[in-house]
Amino acid sequence: MLEQLGINAKKVAGILTTVTTEQKNNALIEISNALLLRADEIIKANNIDIENGKMAGLNAGLIDRLMLDRDRIEGIADACRQVAELDDPCGRVLETVVRPNGLVIKKVSCPMGVIGIIYEARPNVTADAASLCLKSGNAVILRGGKEAIESNKAIAKIMRDAIEKVGIPADAIQLVEDTSRQSSTELMRMKKYLDCLIPRGSKNLIQAVVENSTVPVIETGSGNCHIYVDRDADIDMASEIIFNAKTQRISVCNACESLVIHSDIIDRALPKIKARLDEKNVIIKGDERARAVCPDLEIADEVDFATEYLDYIISVKTVDSLDEAIEHINKNSTGHSEAIITDNEDNAKIFMQRIDSSSVYHNASTRFTDGGEFGLGAEIGISTQKLHARGPMGLRELTTTKYLIFGDGQVR
Repeated sequence: MLEQLGINAKKVAGILTTVTTEQKNNALIEISNALLLRADEIIKANNIDIENGKMAGLNAGLIDRLMLDRDRIEGIADACRQVAELDDPCGRVLETVVRPNGLVIKKVSCPMGVIGIIYEARPNVTADAASLCLKSGNAVILRGGKEAIESNKAIAKIMRDAIEKVGIPADAIQLVEDTSRQSSTELMRMKKYLDCLIPRGSKNLIQAVVENSTVPVIETGSGNCHIYVDRDADIDMASEIIFNAKTQRISVCNACESLVIHSDIIDRALPKIKARLDEKNVIIKGDERARAVCPDLEIADEVDFATEYLDYIISVKTVDSLDEAIEHINKNSTGHSEAIITDNEDNAKIFMQRIDSSSVYHNASTRFTDGGEFGLGAEIGISTQKLHARGPMGLRELTTTKYLIFGDGQVR
């Protein structure tokens, strides 16, 4: 079955190279309208997934990732419109060279071809990934998790109907409806048909794809995101940023999971930060020095400092210097997003230079690591690797390049 999806996608990929920007934009607007008009279908399907998820014992964070209501569907539809408004990433002339023999060589951007996406319990990824792939001229094969299968089927059908309505083959967007482990493994081996595979989900999922795929992989990472409260931090600012980064939405990869606090300020900073986090009943796990300041903290160990909780839990590590903070973060980070809260510009500069993550903040919440917030429209994921793409992946990260060479009879 999956091979047929690959055959379909390969065929459509050739057609998509000739689709105009106007046609792609019309298709995206049609998708956006259809998602809103048929929102009840999506919510009905999503309710089935929610009930199944609760019966399966999914935690609150995963249920939150899974849930779609009218507001979230409006957000998904709006993201499609935002992508339609962005510049077409294909056909850009990146370089032009005229050789001594008269050859004119142009390096231009072009679609990758066929992109596979493996993801888990976030049905919004179905629409986000499909819209970005469509605008960048790529056919896409989507393989979501079993937790969101009914929602994904509903969204995929609506999108396929919408693009077919404006003259683009429905098979530009295909969903793998088999959610068995076998289908996931088979997709990882479809090198004959896939030009790129992007995993999006848990650390275990991403690791499995990276280790087992024969298809080139763009690794999107889990988010053990840190906020470092420097000795020169504004404590009120720090407590508000941390409250936002931890509690605004716990189930996302850019939520703060780990605090690092300078020992010179922890006596004053931690009680105020804890008071804010207590408003949302956040469990705080601290090292010995943090617990000396706030004795009711739970005990943190080395595993806690490296954990992406996706829950109302956060760890606290006490450090004696900026260097120690940087060393601790680089050791335990997943390379996603880190922040420093400080009024010391020199310390901020050093932190931002030496922290080895895709997105590094000064006096701002890690929750901004997002394609929409970065002006990219919807995102395909947050890349934590260093080859080709890093950070929020928008349209340009879904293209490659080729050379167009113009001559008038030259031979070598």
